[in-house]
Amino acid sequence: MGPHVNEIAGWVLIGLGFATGGLMGLFFLRPGWLGGYDDPRRRLVRLGHIALVMLGVLNVLFALSAPRLGWEAWLVPTASWLWLVGAILMPSVCALSAWRRSLKHLFALPVLALGAGVTLTWLGLIAGRLAQGGA
Repeated sequence: MGPHVNEIAGWVLIGLGFATGGLMGLFFLRPGWLGGYDDPRRRLVRLGHIALVMLGVLNVLFALSAPRLGWEAWLVPTASWLWLVGAILMPSVCALSAWRRSLKHLFALPVLALGAGVTLTWLGLIAGRLAQGGA
């Protein structure tokens, strides 16, 4: 698996985010939909919809940055995998937590995956820059 998968998955996630946003738009004027505007369930569903779009964008950006990552051979596939796992888990955990509040502890999984992915990415970009002789 490599950055090309992140690019494709990123665009798929963006499309899913648009689709879920359109679907939610059919119901958002109903005052009691998902418990009302301020209900945590509704907020989590909205967060999941935004996460689809933004994590899709971040996966596309990772794919564009990946050729400049220096360091070890394992860096790019590992970072790629972490970005994908986080992008799939975050909206999923949002939906699951909206369904059952007791599942909110699962948020640690996408946060850890995305945190590790972004850390490997910026470390790899720094290492790649240093390998080129730049600061």
